[in-house]
Amino acid sequence: MSDSPLTHVYRFRVAYQETDGQRRVHHANYLNYFERGRVEMLRDLGHNYKSIEDDGRMLVVAEMNVRYMAPAEFDDCLELTTTVTEVRKVRMRHRYQIHRDGQLLVEAVSVIACIDRSGKLTRLPKLDPQPQ
Repeated sequence: MSDSPLTHVYRFRVAYQETDGQRRVHHANYLNYFERGRVEMLRDLGHNYKSIEDDGRMLVVAEMNVRYMAPAEFDDCLELTTTVTEVRKVRMRHRYQIHRDGQLLVEAVSVIACIDRSGKLTRLPKLDPQPQ
């Protein structure tokens, strides 16, 4: 991965089952959105997360910090921007922003660690863009 930030945009609609009794996205579902953003970013780079796991590596959340500014609601069209802000030997940091019609609703930062099947930290796989 290069030193410049890698950014991916994923657009989706809020499903009813992702909401609480007030039709607002339940706060825990944002974590699922962030994971979806990371997986889709890998896919767009030509990598398959399933293949990474098949090779004996798992990318696990070591830290997650979320800031909620405004609620998203059932049937909203949202835009999730996922940015890789730092890559180390065994960890990487992502920044997430979720917008609705240009309004920032949620922002977060995560640290993702790479572990082997025994749970031991191991070097991240090379995640440079692959030809498609």
